[in-house]
Amino acid sequence: MTLAVSATSGSELPSESRRASTVRRFFRQPGAVVGLFFLVALVTACLCSLPYWMGAPLAGASGHPQSRYTQQNLGHIYEKPALPGPGGTGYLLGSDALGRSLLGRLLVGGVISLGISLASALIAVVLGATVGLLAGYVGGRTDALLMRTVDVLYGLPYILLVILMRVALVPPAAHLLGRVLHDPAAGGPLANVLVLLGGIGAVSWLTMARVIRGQVLALKGQPFIEAAWAMGVSPAGILWRHLLPNLVSPILVYATLTVPQAILSESFLSFLGLGIQSPLPSWGNLASEGTDAFNPVHSYWWLILWPCVALSLTLLSLNFVGEGLRDALDPKAR
Repeated sequence: MTLAVSATSGSELPSESRRASTVRRFFRQPGAVVGLFFLVALVTACLCSLPYWMGAPLAGASGHPQSRYTQQNLGHIYEKPALPGPGGTGYLLGSDALGRSLLGRLLVGGVISLGISLASALIAVVLGATVGLLAGYVGGRTDALLMRTVDVLYGLPYILLVILMRVALVPPAAHLLGRVLHDPAAGGPLANVLVLLGGIGAVSWLTMARVIRGQVLALKGQPFIEAAWAMGVSPAGILWRHLLPNLVSPILVYATLTVPQAILSESFLSFLGLGIQSPLPSWGNLASEGTDAFNPVHSYWWLILWPCVALSLTLLSLNFVGEGLRDALDPKAR
């Protein structure tokens, strides 16, 4: 018994040592470190620039100050055939059709795109982890019902689901938010954003549910779960104290891989005109505006280049961070 206890205690590290070892393994991967620092710098720049770009006043037609991004678009892209390029008006990345800084719109669009993607990923993680836990732990008819629901939702195109949610939920949500905010004009854009992030999150949890269910089924047969049952631990205690702590690593890794998927979904829907609507910027509708400006007569190349660069670098950094977390949290590497 003494030898067994000493061997077990020697093979297991304290929680602080495990955390320190995980952090060291993560920072030993150059790609993950570069991706993490890029994401931190991007989020910091977006958040720091938000008060200026959202609150700087512009004199409107009536002389009253208006926010730069609450104005309606005043014309089509081709009505100004000589847009200054990068550095042409002092703007680092050039200007758009209304003479606004493209860098500022990219930063504000980054706040909107990243915010929607993070909120959608959170919804997907919570739904997927809950459904996977219940299906794997309860089993039987509950498992069959939940997994058949997942199979049915897998067979439906997510664009159709998002369109149906927009048609059904945006008008009543806009009316309700307009009454709450005492501003009917502000209810529509806010309702559109909320329904969009809810729609993306509602179709992104299916893979997470299957992954967590498989992990729970594997953990149910482990000796420590049987020992917990023998000691009289309640089912809720087994879920919260034994199963869920062992699922933190796959949940965290999958969450980092869900954010890029949510960013792509938001950008794709906004590119098609089904997501964020003008005058609110996002990387998707900025790229859509850039495609309208990309023509052989006046090639405003910077309008489509920089949104695509920002989107590509962000997705690449998130994938690097996700792979770094996966390797750092791998139990076989300890």
